Amino acid sequence: MPLDIQFKNSPEGPRYGAMTVELSGSLDGATAPELERQLTPILETQLTDLVFDLEKLNFISSAGFRVFANARKRLKERGGQASFVRLQPQIQEVFEIIKALPGIGIFKSIEEIDSHLALRQRRPR
Repeated sequence: MPLDIQFKNSPEGPRYGAMTVELSGSLDGATAPELERQLTPILETQLTDLVFDLEKLNFISSAGFRVFANARKRLKERGGQASFVRLQPQIQEVFEIIKALPGIGIFKSIEEIDSHLALRQRRPR
């Protein structure tokens, strides 16, 4: 199954260093390199918060987790974070089983992540 990748600015826009990545389909060994390729130029900016909206993601493999881990590491180096929102039950279960990304933010709704991002952006860095 292919992977569809959509980049969207968060409600506060890029001036606050936040962006949402909507993924749908399958994030596996065949599709993870494309996500990594598209994330590379974004992670080279001053972006600090990256939200992965996984509402339409049906499958993830270890290759997909590697992309998430690399993004998280790059963001953390500049005081940012990668967060995940609206995980399908099977994806949530994989996150819980693997515990591959300790300390990540997982949120139930866009409103919850928006509130979290707003609080982060109001804090002095």
